[in-house]
Amino acid sequence: MNALLLDQLKKITAEEQKLLDGRAEIDKSIYMQKDSAEVDWEHFLEKGKLITLRPHTRFAYFPKHTHNYVEMVYMCQGSTRHRINDSEVVIKEGEILILNQNATQEIYPAGESDIAVNFIIWPQFFDTAIHLIAEEENLIRKFLVNCLRGQKSEMGYLHFEVSDILPIQNLIENLIWTLVQHQPNSRSMNQLTMGLLFLHLADYTDKLKSVPIFEKQQLMLQVLRFIEENYKDGKLSDLADELHYNVWWLSREISRQAGKTYTELLQDKRMSQAAYLLKTTTMKVAEVGETVGYENISYFHRIFQKYYKISPHKFRCK
Repeated sequence: MNALLLDQLKKITAEEQKLLDGRAEIDKSIYMQKDSAEVDWEHFLEKGKLITLRPHTRFAYFPKHTHNYVEMVYMCQGSTRHRINDSEVVIKEGEILILNQNATQEIYPAGESDIAVNFIIWPQFFDTAIHLIAEEENLIRKFLVNCLRGQKSEMGYLHFEVSDILPIQNLIENLIWTLVQHQPNSRSMNQLTMGLLFLHLADYTDKLKSVPIFEKQQLMLQVLRFIEENYKDGKLSDLADELHYNVWWLSREISRQAGKTYTELLQDKRMSQAAYLLKTTTMKVAEVGETVGYENISYFHRIFQKYYKISPHKFRCK
């Protein structure tokens, strides 16, 4: 991280100075309403803003709490220890922790050299940020966004061990710098940066830290990644062999977790990819069908018509 930016984040805040002077616990009035254990976005976000940043408060234990916003923690230096949904989580330098509104969190005291920043993000912020990644539908990206929104997943947090991924480090530093410097007219810039960040994170789900309680979600990420990479000809039996599962068990588990069969998930990806190619390339309809896995062009037409209620030709022209 840029040395000047890091020096700015290292400064002892007024809140931290009180803790160093002997205050025994955090001042809850800074974070939440009276008699509440929910950290409230209204304490940090100015009216009309969708994202802000504050340095993580060191020297104090934060008792168990929730948030009514999405929180993203980035470890600039050192490490911090958390307990999230009864799982121990240690964030090290260069790593990212994202918590949705379903997560409960405790934070153990950080030392002076443990420098982290907390992004306070109103969920609506992601509606614009993900527009960048929505043009070519990606099941993994959709899964991650649903996790952030607290939808269709029990996964209350995402922990990415991405300290060695330079583009992600550059993007997160750019985001921090823009927010720390209070750059004017920066909303579009911040949303674009967040969209690019998620494009990269979606490509590094192998860096997503796994914990036992989320084993099911990890399985679905493996399934979705396989479909993303093999949608043209990927068979369920090939996936079962790759993951070392019984094919019949895996089929039932996918249906139970996703609410769709493997074939339906595969078709979702093929159709979204076909739609993307029809809108963004000059490929012939037959070429599009073959590219996404349909050698029989008539069958591709029937499936596309059924899926989108319009023919591929009319879809391209509308």
